[in-house]
Amino acid sequence: MLDIGRERWKMVILNLRSKPAKEKARAFNRETLIPGRKGFTLIELMVVIIILGVLAGLVLPRFMGRTEEAKRTKAKLQIENLESALKLYKLDNGSYPTTQQGLDALVKLPTVGTIPKSWREGGYLEKPQIPLDPWGRSYVYLSPGMKNKDFDLKSLGADGEEGGEGDNADVER
Repeated sequence: MLDIGRERWKMVILNLRSKPAKEKARAFNRETLIPGRKGFTLIELMVVIIILGVLAGLVLPRFMGRTEEAKRTKAKLQIENLESALKLYKLDNGSYPTTQQGLDALVKLPTVGTIPKSWREGGYLEKPQIPLDPWGRSYVYLSPGMKNKDFDLKSLGADGEEGGEGDNADVER
């Protein structure tokens, strides 16, 4: 134990037992356990700071720049969830909501177009609202779709405009 023999430990403990609490607190310090050491040296502190700097230099770049990738992944997951809800809507009502009814038909009974007769009380999503895409905009829903027969569902990406490349590309099914 820190190069201190049993006899030294016994002396420290016996010494502490014979003194009042205030003196015990003063008697039991780093100097008592490791004679001649009162603190960390400058070299020890520098080594720790360099190690922390190297670790930060290795770890931080891996997380930086991944926010757009995470937003695109979140948009894909939300689109999949909305697609599942749309399929449930079709099972209950025989057709998908029209473009005019939009995704709002998943959370409240449509009042325009063909009114569904078997609309599920409480809606088709866990929460009673349509989520916004990760960039804070509404998803684009078209039924019937232009690319897909039943419906098209997409996010316009980071730039909020049709098309785009890279981070600005549309996210769709």
